[in-house]
Amino acid sequence: MSSLPRNNTRPRNEGPRLNHRIRISPIRVIMDDGTQLGIIETHVALAKAIELGLDLVEISPTAQPPVCRITDYGKLKYEQAKQASKQKKNSFQAETKQIRFRPKTDDHDLAFKIKNSRQFIEEGHKVQFEVRFKGRENAHPDIGKVVLERVSKELMDIAKLERMPKYEGKSMIMVMAPK
Repeated sequence: MSSLPRNNTRPRNEGPRLNHRIRISPIRVIMDDGTQLGIIETHVALAKAIELGLDLVEISPTAQPPVCRITDYGKLKYEQAKQASKQKKNSFQAETKQIRFRPKTDDHDLAFKIKNSRQFIEEGHKVQFEVRFKGRENAHPDIGKVVLERVSKELMDIAKLERMPKYEGKSMIMVMAPK
């Protein structure tokens, strides 16, 4: 046997209170099909739920009086999980895609990267274009600006310029977003 004192506090139960854990009385009771039984005592509502073989679930504990529903709790949890999954699936998180060039990037490669960036923008993502300079190329940032201007002209029909081309360190960066 352990000599440490036992901690009799229970961890806080997550989720709504069920059946006998609902201590407040009276409560507003709603049936599973949506019909309202009205404001009744908790023990009467619990007896009705047991009689139907269902659970008494506290839906809105902060309301005056608290709102409880007579329903199958397992079915309710399943429907809530299904609905949360559907909402998560339908939500869209826009990303910032990054495309890098060099000042001497060939026309065909440039066209290919523009085509990919067009696809990203049509999907709803922002695209950050970066022209990287190495060695003596740093002396000619105007060449990088020409490359970024060409890209912006090609994509102006579906995108707007969110950040103008700016020379930072060894690269020039521009950001475009969907219109």
